Formats: sequence, C-alpha cells, structure tokens
Amino acid sequence: MNGALLRFDRAHVWHPYTSTVNPLPVREVVSASGVRLRLADGRELVDGMSSWWAAIHGYSHPVLNAAVTEQLGRMAHVMFGGLTHEPAVELCRELVEMTPAPLDKVFLCDSGSVSVEVAVKMAFQYWIGLGRPEKNRLLTIRGGYHGDTFAAMSVCDPVNGMHERFAGVLPRHIFAPRPECRFGDDWDETDTAALCRMLEQNHGRVAAVILEPVVQGAGGMHFYHPRYVRRVRELCGEFDTLFIADEIATGFGRTGRLFACEHAGVAPDILCLGKALTGGYMTLAATLTTEKVARGACAEGVFMHGPTFMGNPLACAAARASLSLLRRGGWRTDIPRIEAGLRNGLAPCRELAYVYDVRVLGAIGVVELRQPVRMAEIQDAFVAAGVWVRPFGRLVYVMPPYVMSDQDLDFLTGAVVRVVTEHCR
Repeated sequence: MNGALLRFDRAHVWHPYTSTVNPLPVREVVSASGVRLRLADGRELVDGMSSWWAAIHGYSHPVLNAAVTEQLGRMAHVMFGGLTHEPAVELCRELVEMTPAPLDKVFLCDSGSVSVEVAVKMAFQYWIGLGRPEKNRLLTIRGGYHGDTFAAMSVCDPVNGMHERFAGVLPRHIFAPRPECRFGDDWDETDTAALCRMLEQNHGRVAAVILEPVVQGAGGMHFYHPRYVRRVRELCGEFDTLFIADEIATGFGRTGRLFACEHAGVAPDILCLGKALTGGYMTLAATLTTEKVARGACAEGVFMHGPTFMGNPLACAAARASLSLLRRGGWRTDIPRIEAGLRNGLAPCRELAYVYDVRVLGAIGVVELRQPVRMAEIQDAFVAAGVWVRPFGRLVYVMPPYVMSDQDLDFLTGAVVRVVTEHCR
C-alpha cells in the first residue's frame, strides 16, 4: 500500500460529503473488474454500490472497453458548438427511440446535477418564450434529492436534506408532503390532495412540477406508489404546468422497468438522465424534452447553456455501448433475480429492534435504521467483511451491478446483515 499517497490524500484531497477538518478514512483502489474492487493491500471487495449506482454492467466490461478504445483512436474530444460527430448523433437517436414519446429533443450535458439545471432553465425559458415570465417557481415533494448545484439544491428537501444551510441563498420553491402510499400498497387518492391544492393555488406562478418518479434516491430511498406519479402528470395537464421527471438514479432498468415513469404509464415534458448512461465509464448526462417545450424555450432566442465538454465523443461512445448491452435484454431477468435475492438476503434485518424498515424494489435494497450510522465504524466493518457499501444517515442500502451473481449477492447481503447486527445497535 502506498502510504505516502494516502497521507497526501488525507492532507490535501477533499472527498465528497466530507470535512477537511476531520476527514473520513479512504481506501486506495488499484483495479476493478466485474463486481470486485481490488485494494492496494490486496483485499478484494464485492461492490454493492455500482459506484454510486452508475456501473450497472460491472467494471472493465469488454464491450465498453472496446468502444472507448476504438473511439480514442479517432478522437477523444471536439467542441460541440458548431460541430457534430457520429457518437453524439447516434446516442441521441438511441435515446429518442428508447424513451417515452413525445420526448424527441436531446440536450447532452456533464452530470446529473447539470441535467437538472438544464431542465429547470428549459422550463423557465419555455414560459418566458410564451410571454408568461411570472411562472418562475417549481413545485416538488419533500424527501427529494436532485443534485448539488444551485437550481438542483433548491428543490431538494429543505429541512431534512443535505442543503438546509444554504436556505438563505437558494430560490424559494413550493414543497408538498412526501407521498404516503408505498409502492405495492393499496392506492389512496387522498395522497395527492395536498399537492393538488398547492398546484391549484399557485399554478399561475409554477413553471413545473419536478420529482423523482417512484423512487426518491439520496433523499431517503423512499419507494412510493406509481399512481401518485400518474396523478401528478394529470394535474400538470389540468393546471398548464410542465412535468419534469428526474430519472438520474432510476433510469436504465434499476427499478425493474427501463424508466421508472413506465410504472405509472406516463411520459414527462422534460426527462433528466445520468449516472448509468455510460455504464459508469465517463461522466455524461442528458436532458430530453418535447418539440413543444423546445419551441417555446427558443421562441425569443437561443437556449443559453453549453458545457465545454458537451457531447464528449469518448463519453458518447461509452454510452452507446452501455445502451447496446441494455438492448440485449439481460437486465430484464437480472433485475427480478437480484430483487428476489435482496428480499431474501436482507429479511433477517427485520427482526432487529433498531431497524425501522427493510424495503426492496428492483435492484435496490434498503435497511433503514432508527438512528444514524457511525460512519467511520460501519465503513471499516464493511471493508473487513469484504464488501463495499456506503451508508448515509440512517440508511444502509445497496444498488449492486446488474451482472452480480447469486453467490456474490448472497455474500453481499450476508455482510449487510452481520454488520447491521453487530455495529448498528
């Protein structure tokens, strides 16, 4: 193990969601293959996180490797302003074909947070183009997470989210209660009553409703009823408001459908995609919208957004390869298999008094505790158990790569049960 490297890291490298005053320990990864991360000390960890939900095909996949290598031999990057190239055009063609109609305009961007920024700007500029600039607020539900940039932070949960200390500088939007009806439970029409009332009272100034359909990710791993999403789509039509679906975490099969909106049988006006788009190889995201929204947003001029690395050829090539693997359809059997393994494997946690809930949907497994985890302790325990799991708050959760075998899945869930039993009392 390179001790000097780790010392420099601790002294100078600022990792996500950490403090430089008292940084959490990090481990040096030297290689990754399949579902395993190899550490500098020789240990191998079964990855339960898909590198924050992105590496759905596992690591060092030959199809993805070949696509990036081939593209690298032609060009690594070229600006997208005034120029175009085959990887970007064909990727956009594939995204239009696989997403719900009438989404047919694709704006490529850097990351999931930027995808949300683009979606918000599209919505605001749409209403400006239609001569209604007063529609400049967003309506969302509590418990959501949409990213760490400013427009994205402004629609994350304002009280229990990660960004409450920025409340004084963020735009103030409108928050409805979190849905109560769980995924798989009986539907109660009153679940959308508060949101309906807020939209009825404020639709004259609401540009769009934005939410994560069916699964709220980093805001609490909450799974809610698809009928809620369907009703939101209906209400947006009734009150002349756009509907933005943030599928950065749920897109590309994670919930058992290619897109979570399919559980509700609806299509949004604007769709945000990211994370698994490139199979975890490169940072890339996309914001899709309709001809109607695009025309409105451009009614008075151009759309003023243009990331430097927009449409990066390497990232687009990786994304096309990832989508080709999805089109082969293996995920349609892998996700139910993983879901069953997670249900069975995590079930013993239900018997623990300090566990509040255990829930599973698709390739997402969550153990919600009654108290927050002791992060440094539990991270050490997971590494000692031979798995990579990154809890937060009261949540110990896993989102394994779709290619994980039943044997590795049993190993992963067994480690979760042991660590929760021994270190979360």
